[in-house]
Amino acid sequence: MENHFVLLAVLIVVLPLLGSLVAGFLGKVIGRSATHCVTISLVGLSFLLSCYLFNAFVLNATPLIDTDLYTWAISGDFHFNVAFLIDRLSVTMATIVSFVSLMVHIYTIGYMAEDPGYQRFFSYVSLFTFAMLTLVFADNFLLLFFGWEGVGLVSYLLIGFWFNRESAVFGSLKAFLVNRIGDIGFMLAMAAIFTYSHDLNYKFVFAHVDLLLNKSIILFPGLSVSVITLTCVLLFIGAMGKSAQVPLHVWLPESMEGPTPISALIHAATMVTAGIYLVARMSPLFEYSQPALSLVLVIGATTCLFMGLLAVFHFDIKRVIAYSTLSQLGYMVVALGVSAYDAAIFHLITHAFFKALLFLAAGSVIIALHHEQDMRKMGGLAPFMPITYGTFLIGALALSAIPPFAGFYSKDIIIEAVKAAHLPGASYAYFCVMAGAFITPLYIFRALFMTFHGPKNTESSVSESPWVVLIPLIGLAIPSIVAGGMLIGPMLFAPHTLLGNSIFVLPEHNMLFNLGQHFEGAKIMALEAGRTLTFWLAMAGIVAAWFFNMEYPQFAESLKQRFSWLYNLMVKKYGFDDFNQLVIVHGTRRIGEFLYSISDLKIIDGIFVNGSGRFIQWFANVSRRMQTGYVYHYAFAMIGGVVVLLVWIYLGL
Repeated sequence: MENHFVLLAVLIVVLPLLGSLVAGFLGKVIGRSATHCVTISLVGLSFLLSCYLFNAFVLNATPLIDTDLYTWAISGDFHFNVAFLIDRLSVTMATIVSFVSLMVHIYTIGYMAEDPGYQRFFSYVSLFTFAMLTLVFADNFLLLFFGWEGVGLVSYLLIGFWFNRESAVFGSLKAFLVNRIGDIGFMLAMAAIFTYSHDLNYKFVFAHVDLLLNKSIILFPGLSVSVITLTCVLLFIGAMGKSAQVPLHVWLPESMEGPTPISALIHAATMVTAGIYLVARMSPLFEYSQPALSLVLVIGATTCLFMGLLAVFHFDIKRVIAYSTLSQLGYMVVALGVSAYDAAIFHLITHAFFKALLFLAAGSVIIALHHEQDMRKMGGLAPFMPITYGTFLIGALALSAIPPFAGFYSKDIIIEAVKAAHLPGASYAYFCVMAGAFITPLYIFRALFMTFHGPKNTESSVSESPWVVLIPLIGLAIPSIVAGGMLIGPMLFAPHTLLGNSIFVLPEHNMLFNLGQHFEGAKIMALEAGRTLTFWLAMAGIVAAWFFNMEYPQFAESLKQRFSWLYNLMVKKYGFDDFNQLVIVHGTRRIGEFLYSISDLKIIDGIFVNGSGRFIQWFANVSRRMQTGYVYHYAFAMIGGVVVLLVWIYLGL
């Protein structure tokens, strides 16, 4: 039976790769229809197999399977094995990834219908799915890193898919470089783990975590740090790059230059959630480092609040949702920081549904308006696009944590867990997540009102999108409504939670256990939402969005004029991009030019290359003058040599 499950896991991973190869190498031969039929069928089959494993491992409690598939390389005593860990966490993630990917594949038929790179796009999306599934099922750090780099590489190709656009090329390069910064941290973490554990297999490292405890490493003379803390911080730096946490967040808004389907895939269930998955998977390490958990908590809280604020000041509908993703990832990271790993994965799941829904609904609007993304040129679209409007509204309510929509359950639990935490930085984090409860509905309902309500600001005719676009919207809207209420009890508060032993939490850090003592069920939680401050903050955010955008937009304009310095700060995105461009880009370029002029031109070329040539030329000229051809010159040299020899002998005596 174990071999049966292993085969299914291999098929889940390999089928999207097969679809990518068919679309990439044979797409032009078999045509568009056959290309999307093959890729969608294979990803759909991968999703069905994931559901089968979810039923077996999560619902029916099949024991985890950790198996080697084959040995890729051997170096001394170390064996690099391609091996899968099939447990509750990996199977849950695979189910979510394959489902959202399937919806995106179907949606792509309508969105990319007129694009000349149709087959190439399907190939990239399937390859992206393969890389993410490899990351999820890996049982060791090296295979995890293979999938990690795979999603980074394919995201570069997808963000820059329209490579004839300068902005797309810039966005893809920015995403690639910023992720490399995070990857340096990840590689250093692997080096530290291998140095002290002499292995990179999760099971071995977690079982021998004592090898990292009570040991320190000297970073600088006089400065030492705990090995477990250093390892966790480095792992989190890797997670910051993929999950776009401050200050490594700058790539994610630029990823909006890619087609909308990949925006949904990157931002909902795949690449940006890889960092969340990494920290949750590494919970047996993070639990033993309070400084690392506090760092995770503070970075997540900062991202949650300050990136959400930016969404209020942008007019590109995709960028508003992109900044929303940053803010929601901050909520997940905050949950990780207070050891509520199950709650972080719970919010990851609900967020995957409603954020993919919002992106694809926004894409439906963009299609109807002939690829217009500026919300100021929209307005009044609700009567013309009722299904798109209804699904966008569902996504907005779920994102805003309005009961009984999915986001209500996952976000409120995170806020309560932060409130109960006592880690350094918990008070700051609680303020940030509470402020985020108001800001989230403010920006998403601002987008909804500007897009679907008010006067129609476009002169072109508008009609509802084709069914191939609407079916994925409906498919994502359903779990955006019901998934939270269905999953909160079994996932967080059941005697045996859905993720089970995949997550490790020390008893003194178990905030969810304490919250579970007061949990009376999803229905009661929804009915009693009116007693909580977070609910009224969310309602206030919706009312404020209506007030400033529909009733009194001139009041918002007057605030903009009065607080122009604040408005400019937000429009410039706190200056992160300007700083990176001025200091990092231009600074490193100037350093490079300086080093080029000194080391390359003056030292290497001037001294070693040209200098050696000039020395040989000088030596040759000197040597040439010594060979005059006159006998009396040679006789004089011989006499002089004899005199010097005699003097030397005399002095030596």
